[in-house]
Amino acid sequence: MSENNFQIMNARITFRNVPLHKLANFSFKDVAAACKSFTENAGASECLIVQTSSRIEVFTVGGVQSGEVPDARRNFETDGSPAKMQGKKLNVSKILSTWSSLTEMDQFDLDHWDQTLEIYKDSDVYEHVLRLACGLESLVVGKDEIVEELKKSISIAKESKTFGKILDKLFNTTLRVATSIRDSTGIGKEVITIGDTAAKIAEESMGDIGSKHVLLIGTGETAGLVAKSLNKNNYAFDVTSKTIERATGFSKMLGGKPIEFKDVMSGFDKFDIIFVATTADAFLITFKKIEKIMNKKKKGTLIMDLSEPRTVDEQIATIKRIKLVNPSQINEMVEDNTKKRKNAVSSVEEKVKEEIPIIEATMKRFGTESLVNA
Repeated sequence: MSENNFQIMNARITFRNVPLHKLANFSFKDVAAACKSFTENAGASECLIVQTSSRIEVFTVGGVQSGEVPDARRNFETDGSPAKMQGKKLNVSKILSTWSSLTEMDQFDLDHWDQTLEIYKDSDVYEHVLRLACGLESLVVGKDEIVEELKKSISIAKESKTFGKILDKLFNTTLRVATSIRDSTGIGKEVITIGDTAAKIAEESMGDIGSKHVLLIGTGETAGLVAKSLNKNNYAFDVTSKTIERATGFSKMLGGKPIEFKDVMSGFDKFDIIFVATTADAFLITFKKIEKIMNKKKKGTLIMDLSEPRTVDEQIATIKRIKLVNPSQINEMVEDNTKKRKNAVSSVEEKVKEEIPIIEATMKRFGTESLVNA
């Protein structure tokens, strides 16, 4: 039985279980309207949505509910049976149906909800929010941007009038604790990603990227980091993948203009900077494919192969005015930064464990006080 007179639920889909280019299918076009919809149609009294380029999370508050937690993979009683929720307000099936009605999910997505959607409640949610605010759940561990993204989510929920006292207590408490943890451990200091490094090398090699025609090949996590770095600097870029659907889905969440891969190969000489970040198991760009078209180009071209394994034939470096940068040169710089932050991550993990019981007690006390006041 819940220890509070309320239940907080978190339903989420993130980069951990869905490719970045597929996240767009689950995203909300109007987050504020979606917050209202969950309170009007899913039995929630409060709602906050965190929607970023790497996650879509719905936080709802309601009375406690009876029945089985649908995500039985993660919630069990001590006897091994699915955990029970008491009461009757929050309705998981209504949360799912409301979510699907507000997005562009295809039939495949709908048929695989149980493999993609994660659902947690109460104390598990408290821990997740703290880990999220500390940067432990980010695509790049420790990145400060998640704090601003959470504050933006709170602002939107407030505007939609779905951010009530319970979510306010949880998120304000958690953000305050997370700020203290981040400051004391330094986890967010000098975080360098492969995308940051690639963009920096491009700037040093080619000058003002903003005046160049930039192409990003790939829609995976590495490509996502490159896109984030380009967006941060307001650099326009085209993005392509093996299918235009992937490129389009990626662009909806991470920017860039989607283009067909076949058009890229036939117009390879149009690009000044090309970031290749794929997981293909064969060379995508070979000497034979681009030799003729690139020999006609008068200006230099920078090609950065960020793929593991490599997908750019090293022989293309023999073509005039092409500079090829391979993964080992970039990874060495990123690995040095990652090693420096390992101790900080361990320290954050320990502090999170220490703070969770305190946050649980705070929410329990808040629930009791709210009931007495009522």
